[in-house]
Amino acid sequence: MLQLKDWYESGQYFQFDDYRIFYQEASTEKPRTLVLLHGFPTSSWDWRALWEELALEYHLIAPDFLGFGYSDKPTDYDYEISEQADLVEALLDSIGITQYHLLAHDYGDTVAQELLARESGSDAPLKIQSIILLNGGLFPETHQPRPIQKLLLSPIGQWLTPFLSRNTLKRNFDKIFGPNTRPSAREIDEWWSLIRYNNGQRVFHLLIRYMEEREQYRERWVKPMFEPPVMVRLIVGEADPISGRHMAMRYKELVRTPDIQLLPGIGHYPHTEMPKLVLEHCWTFWENL
Repeated sequence: MLQLKDWYESGQYFQFDDYRIFYQEASTEKPRTLVLLHGFPTSSWDWRALWEELALEYHLIAPDFLGFGYSDKPTDYDYEISEQADLVEALLDSIGITQYHLLAHDYGDTVAQELLARESGSDAPLKIQSIILLNGGLFPETHQPRPIQKLLLSPIGQWLTPFLSRNTLKRNFDKIFGPNTRPSAREIDEWWSLIRYNNGQRVFHLLIRYMEEREQYRERWVKPMFEPPVMVRLIVGEADPISGRHMAMRYKELVRTPDIQLLPGIGHYPHTEMPKLVLEHCWTFWENL
């Protein structure tokens, strides 16, 4: 199993505007590229349990979004989803990638929706070849944020960030994971160390604004999913109180030909809670492209 220290030491940085962005890359000789987009409040480290197997077939690229993980975390930045999508496109351009598949989770789902919106209706050749989405707030009307997220988004959010702690993270993660797949103490320690890197918790009240953007840009981000120009699979941990089964049922209502794989007893982080099952659903999807 990959170790966090090795993950950092084997990673790279690229310059996005005035900021250093950390990313991981593997199997550069493979003809197909898979871009992995992480969720809030974590980082590309979330993909560790899938990484080595995916690298057998794909050229992998996984950035830490600005404000997350080992990337820079400016305190005077708006952290708009459109700019995170710009970051992804800039990274791919710097590597020379013109076509890619997407695997995204949570916050990364919203970035994926923005990337898809940019391609929908365009006459240019598609860059995105397929999309797999894990638990995320695809529809603002079904998103059920945790109380701590609502507080961070409120006017007192900036005053709350100094009081966030490892125990805060553990309490909230225990509630959004499946009852039998909760994170270990070591996993919590690793996630918290990544959040704490460059005092990342101090920008949480800025990062959380993506929830407001989901409302503001609902039509832009949801409409392309009704009949997407590429194949899309949704893999959902049903036990997730934020975006679990209820979100999947809304997806089924709105999408013309929904491809949904439900994971009973699994929560908000299926790729860390049940990575083997997530991989199975990924492989069967890609085999049918």
